[in-house]
Amino acid sequence: MENKYADCPLEYALDILGGKWKLKIIWTIFRFKVIRFNQLKRELPGITDLMLTKILKLLVENNIVQRTQFNEIPPHVEYSLTENGLQLVESLSNVRQWVAEQNQPSK
Repeated sequence: MENKYADCPLEYALDILGGKWKLKIIWTIFRFKVIRFNQLKRELPGITDLMLTKILKLLVENNIVQRTQFNEIPPHVEYSLTENGLQLVESLSNVRQWVAEQNQPSK
């Protein structure tokens, strides 16, 4: 099977990270370490339940986010970053540094 990202592997990263909410969700989970759905939704004004659910599912499928379900009364779910997700955030810190440097006033 042909790798659709062979010509430009960064396209893979953009598929995983692209869109309005994915990076915000990843960063919010990183800040809190472990977070429940409703708290995550409160931290992201404007996101709908449907959109948050859809993106979390994609991030779980891509091994960026871990979903832990607690079967107790009342049941609840917690989200955290996987080791892969933590490595992604670490890699993005270089991009963050580059952006900060681009936003410095010219001397």
